[in-house]
Amino acid sequence: MAQTNRRVMIQQTAAAVGAMAVAPQLMAQSAPVRIGYTQARTGPWTGGAQTSQEPNYLLWAEQQNAAGGLDVKGTRRKIELIGSDDRSDVETVVRTYEKLMGSDKVDLVLPPWGSNANFAVAPLANRFQYPFLAPTALSKRLVELKLPYFFLLLQQPKAMCDALVDMLKANGAKSVAVVYVDDLFGLENYAAFKVALQGTGINMVEDKSYPGGVKDLSPVLRSMKDKNPDAFVAFSYPPDTILASRQSKEIGFNPKFFYASVGTAFPLYKNVMTPAGAEGVMGMGSWNSKTSAGAKAYFDAHVAMHKKEPDRWASGACWAGLEILTNACKQVGLDRKAIRDYVANTTHKTIIGDIKFDGSENVGTPGTVGQWQNGEFEVVWPKQVATAALNPSKPSWK
Repeated sequence: MAQTNRRVMIQQTAAAVGAMAVAPQLMAQSAPVRIGYTQARTGPWTGGAQTSQEPNYLLWAEQQNAAGGLDVKGTRRKIELIGSDDRSDVETVVRTYEKLMGSDKVDLVLPPWGSNANFAVAPLANRFQYPFLAPTALSKRLVELKLPYFFLLLQQPKAMCDALVDMLKANGAKSVAVVYVDDLFGLENYAAFKVALQGTGINMVEDKSYPGGVKDLSPVLRSMKDKNPDAFVAFSYPPDTILASRQSKEIGFNPKFFYASVGTAFPLYKNVMTPAGAEGVMGMGSWNSKTSAGAKAYFDAHVAMHKKEPDRWASGACWAGLEILTNACKQVGLDRKAIRDYVANTTHKTIIGDIKFDGSENVGTPGTVGQWQNGEFEVVWPKQVATAALNPSKPSWK
């Protein structure tokens, strides 16, 4: 009898010790997945950030949590988003991510908005070994840094400018005028555009840079109008894109091909210019709700939650990045190196098509040109991914 009691006591003690060992593991499995980020909620980056990124982060977290949480290698765990306003300030971006990754030790991070902010934070991502899937970074220099934890989802300047020049050449353009914002985005796209023009027979009749926050482009636009180019190209941010369009309309500058970005693919553009006023205007873009069944489902869910449409360029890339991150967590859990390896070595099926990385660069998705037609931003070039045929002669401004 005593021996039996002793055996029972040993078994109970062993069970208690086992429970103590298992308890932290169970607690970890039930704890939320803490995901940190900054986004511009104030300042000049706000229009882009609150169109292309933060609304998608919120939609993704809501959808995952409604399904029971993020699938972490077979275990559903709720997502806790830790987001803050970076006030459109690079120093705030860097300080915040350093805290999130260094001292707060969040499970994962989501990227900030824009090329400049991502360029500043990319080395931190690499140092702390947090995978970054950046949907609004457009920079050859970021690719050249060869940071193994940093991935750029957008088609880069060479791919986008090659597609644009190919479209212009194929449709008979002989001359072009260019304006570009004097920062990383503008300078890199302008340089890529110049290279793409070489040997095409298309003459650049005028090119001008301008400072960020510009309030008046009319003198430059009047000079360009006098040269009567077949095409106008602006590598510009959303406020400048709208400014260039409005002032071109005011002075009657209406070349056959009018291309401006970033911002043309935003619903804001057709709302400000009116759908009739936006008709025929082109810009950077890679998708719309006709691109895939997944794109239509995403588009509808975005409108249902936010009561506004996503943009037809970086919002698609942002959602694709979240799809990739979701699948990575399902396959390999929250081990950040394993996530990095999964992202780097997999061809990803997304709402905008296949994404595959060569180093940091997405080489799976071709460069594209979009154009407003009948209230939709259609993919018009190259033809193999087009959702509508190009209109090769922009109608008069309305």
